[in-house]
Amino acid sequence: MRFLKNHKLVFMLPIAYGLYHLAFQDISVFWYMYTFALLILMSAAIVYSEIMDEMRTLKSFAYGIAAAVAMYAVLFAGYYLLQALGVGSASATAEFLSIFTPESVWHLLLLMFIVVPGEELFWRGFVQQQLKQYIPVSIAIPLAAVLFGFTLWLAGFWPGVFAGTAVGLILGYLYEKTKSMPLLIIAHLVLMVLIFIIFPF
Repeated sequence: MRFLKNHKLVFMLPIAYGLYHLAFQDISVFWYMYTFALLILMSAAIVYSEIMDEMRTLKSFAYGIAAAVAMYAVLFAGYYLLQALGVGSASATAEFLSIFTPESVWHLLLLMFIVVPGEELFWRGFVQQQLKQYIPVSIAIPLAAVLFGFTLWLAGFWPGVFAGTAVGLILGYLYEKTKSMPLLIIAHLVLMVLIFIIFPF
């Protein structure tokens, strides 16, 4: 019992992947299951982690928007690179977007207030910080990013593993440099709006 208390990743990572797997199983109830999963993971992160917020609000907004644009540019370049290599990223991405793009105001509200904050609180606020107990931060950031990227493989979206890892690297680095969770949430949310609504691939 003491071992699990001191090494929370041992049980939280399997729980996280199990919840993601369940959410991606049935598309008809995806938004309900995904929201449920992120509520659980967000709650665990709040209980088990100290969430950092050391940046002023306006600065968090400005940096968050800039980070979102930078991440979109990276994903855009990666998408067309994979397409140029002829590895089928275009069809996989189109299928993923057709299935998981928010279709209502309700979906957008869930994305804004539960899904995006939940993912940042869990993967950067909890997982990345827990990893720092065992390995240097220079390794914890990319490892947490890979673990985050792997969640999209559970959706059958293999290019998403690279996309999620790239996004995780940038957000993980920003969290260590700025100590601002609101910045990450803003950046992640703006990125989702760019990908799903404004400039989908």
